[in-house]
Amino acid sequence: MTDADGAAGGAANTADAAEDREYRDPDALLRRAGVRGNPDRDQHFLVDDRVLDRIPTYLPDETDTSHLLEIGPGTGALTDRLLAVADRVTAIERDPDLADFLREEFADEIESGRLTVIAGDALDVELPDFTACVSNLPYGVSSPITFRLLPEGKPTVLMFQKEFAERMAASVGDDDYGRLSVSAGHYADVEVVEPVPKGAFAPPPDVESAVVRTTPRDPDYTVDDEQFFLDFVKALFTQRRKNVRNAIRNTAHISGLAEPEAVVEALPEETLRKRPGKLAPSAFAEIAGIAAEHGGPTDG
Repeated sequence: MTDADGAAGGAANTADAAEDREYRDPDALLRRAGVRGNPDRDQHFLVDDRVLDRIPTYLPDETDTSHLLEIGPGTGALTDRLLAVADRVTAIERDPDLADFLREEFADEIESGRLTVIAGDALDVELPDFTACVSNLPYGVSSPITFRLLPEGKPTVLMFQKEFAERMAASVGDDDYGRLSVSAGHYADVEVVEPVPKGAFAPPPDVESAVVRTTPRDPDYTVDDEQFFLDFVKALFTQRRKNVRNAIRNTAHISGLAEPEAVVEALPEETLRKRPGKLAPSAFAEIAGIAAEHGGPTDG
């Protein structure tokens, strides 16, 4: 689903707050920072003003914007927009030179306590107690960053490679449906809200991009061991062209099952004949529960 012309989620909250605000020019920020981006370092700066203006409006309705987290702020074009709608912003930048630039460029906002810049890797640093995350993520680490954020149970608006975004938002039976779909959907409703062309970035990446909104909610099923459930989903999707019977037998080294054959014997034939891509998340949860009961997950 796309709604680029009228962001349903959060538009009323954020558009009014940013009305009549004049933002720093993205190209001027690049010039002042003395950078051009480096594809080898996964640096593609978002410079399209229209896309930058819309991104904060995709936050879900009633989102608490008192403390927004931004990962990979670069030269601060999106940071500037976030400061217009948030009480305060924490920006985590892994490039120390860019972190220094942000501290200089946004010195007034930092002095007032509205902006904190952390130089470091978002996979390693301690995350602040944020209320929502809005970011143009480095694509090379999209997955690990996303699955560090989702368990926090906070709304996010994140830029991804379009293929990743579509897989993340796919439903059971879709060609793109897979491990990413089930794992992300375990934590939140996931929507692709806007496709973004290559030309919106400097330098342009080799791939199309898309903005994704996640709205946290509890799944419509229960699992006793979340990590085993996620590992089990991962295991079966490594054998997505196999039926469930063979996928369970072939992936005990991934799922951690001590007795995969016992799991096969405990499941109904109708389930065993299906392929992973035809299993709804609730079905994965049910099968994972049976697997944990009969297969004896190892301790690691």
